[in-house]
Amino acid sequence: MKKVLLIVISSFSMSGCAMLVSNAASNFSDNLSAAVLNQDDPQLVRDGIPTLLLTLDSLIEGSPDDPKLLMAGATLYATYGAVFAEDDIRASRLTTRARRYALHAMCESYEPSCGWSDSNYDEFVSTLSGIGPKDAEVLYTYGFASLAFLRAHSSDWDSLAELPEVEALFEHYLDISGDEVNSSVYTYMGIMLTLRPPALGGEPERAREFFEKAIAESGGNDLSAKVEFAKGYAKLLYERDLHDRLLNEVLQADPNQDGFVLSNVIAQEEATALLAEADDYF
Repeated sequence: MKKVLLIVISSFSMSGCAMLVSNAASNFSDNLSAAVLNQDDPQLVRDGIPTLLLTLDSLIEGSPDDPKLLMAGATLYATYGAVFAEDDIRASRLTTRARRYALHAMCESYEPSCGWSDSNYDEFVSTLSGIGPKDAEVLYTYGFASLAFLRAHSSDWDSLAELPEVEALFEHYLDISGDEVNSSVYTYMGIMLTLRPPALGGEPERAREFFEKAIAESGGNDLSAKVEFAKGYAKLLYERDLHDRLLNEVLQADPNQDGFVLSNVIAQEEATALLAEADDYF
């Protein structure tokens, strides 16, 4: 990581090297994502991400319309705001920036999306059909940042009213991503369908199908899918046996799966906490 940072910093000091800076920055964002995802010490990530966020901010300042940098910034801000922010105000601030970066990346990749922040549901959905496989990754990033934002604002009913748009977005992502689908999207769909009570559009049984799909598609390697299944579905319907089985499977699993190490370690920590409070809840 230090070597990558030195390359980026030294690149900025050279005049007439805009292409070198752009390439180094893009490589940095790719390496950063892999390093964070495969880190097995959440505290190290918690302590280190703020510096990395400022570094990405500076890179975006230099290349404000670079979709790849904007996507990296959106992903990191959304992750930090959703996982590590210690209070609601900070989570709101961080995920708001994540969503802004993601929308900018989307707008640079697909012009009709530039008006999404002011569109209603029908207008939003009508633009999705023009997004093809080449923009699937940036669409996924916008969906992830939006879900982190809406979850941070879950007490705001106006924000929850946007969930159908994000659901439609992820459904379109599934339609266009083919074999390149990110299995986490199934977990996100399950989360969305359990954030609202059934009277307001929540669909717990459909959510269960998505949670099970997430587990199957990741080969069981994504332990967070089981935690969200237990937390979002089993607790909602007071299914204690399912709740405890899922969480015990998480604790017994090997967290060291490529691309899932950080989320798996955090999932095991959360599983321990959920089991400890289960008697009081059920």
